[in-house]
Amino acid sequence: MSTPRIALVTCADLPDLEPEDQPLLDALRQRGAEASAEVWNDPDVDWSGFDIAVLRSTWDYTENYAEFLAWASSVPRLVNPPNVVRWNSDKHYLQRLAEHGLDVVETTWLEPERNFDKRALHNRFPAREDFVIKPAVSAGSKDTGRYTATDADSRRYAIEHAERLLSEGRSVMVQRYIPEVDSVGESALIFLHGTFSHAVHKDAMLAPADDAVVDGLYRPESMSPHQATEAEIAAAQNILAFARARIPGRNPSSRPLLCARVDLVTPRSGTPVLMELELVEPSLFYSLATGSLERFADAILAEVRMGPDTHNIEMA
Repeated sequence: MSTPRIALVTCADLPDLEPEDQPLLDALRQRGAEASAEVWNDPDVDWSGFDIAVLRSTWDYTENYAEFLAWASSVPRLVNPPNVVRWNSDKHYLQRLAEHGLDVVETTWLEPERNFDKRALHNRFPAREDFVIKPAVSAGSKDTGRYTATDADSRRYAIEHAERLLSEGRSVMVQRYIPEVDSVGESALIFLHGTFSHAVHKDAMLAPADDAVVDGLYRPESMSPHQATEAEIAAAQNILAFARARIPGRNPSSRPLLCARVDLVTPRSGTPVLMELELVEPSLFYSLATGSLERFADAILAEVRMGPDTHNIEMA
């Protein structure tokens, strides 16, 4: 077999990859591959020259969304594939999951074509406890803010936040803030080709009245190793099975995706609730799990060897 050529896809702000991903280049080279970091919208890159292009730190795509989707559809062998990117990069996927009975964080959807006035927005916010406002297409917790329902000033700021996003033509999510995010934190479970690899713990990122504006590509996260529970692994596997069967262009015969991250929080009820399903360019936190970098490198090379998934139709 000829030397595999592998592109790890990033953005112009991180041309050498995000620091956590940089060791992946050497791990792939040690396995006999030719690996390089490539900026997704660099016009000089010949994507046809790579055996596989692996999405990693393309975190500016929310600012160039239509261009990014068109680019993804043009790359000969992109993983995860374009139809998955299209479905998962818009958080309306959470609505699809909830409609099929999966435990998903409670969300109210505000669409720009509805032309909400201030009173209509006020009436769609929770009457008590904290809530979060974010755009449906976002990454790195940008344009995300936490507000307190019973505080008049906080509620006013929330209305202004939603109005700004809607005026930009962006769909808005209003999510109930689960208190256990503060007391327990979130669990992020990482899967490689459908097999559980490792998990990390994420501390709460949003304080009440946090400014929704983030300086940079993403809001910094506080992470630590985590021992996933059987309930968390079972919930994550159920969510991934749903996605595998129902993402447009995929069917149950499609092989599991190269990488996936399932972010969960477990409230007092004891049933894990999905916060986000990350299938586009999930951070995998290798430094917090011994052997995970090597497992991912092996999974990438296995993806090259297996060739295109003929049961996955990369829909334009």
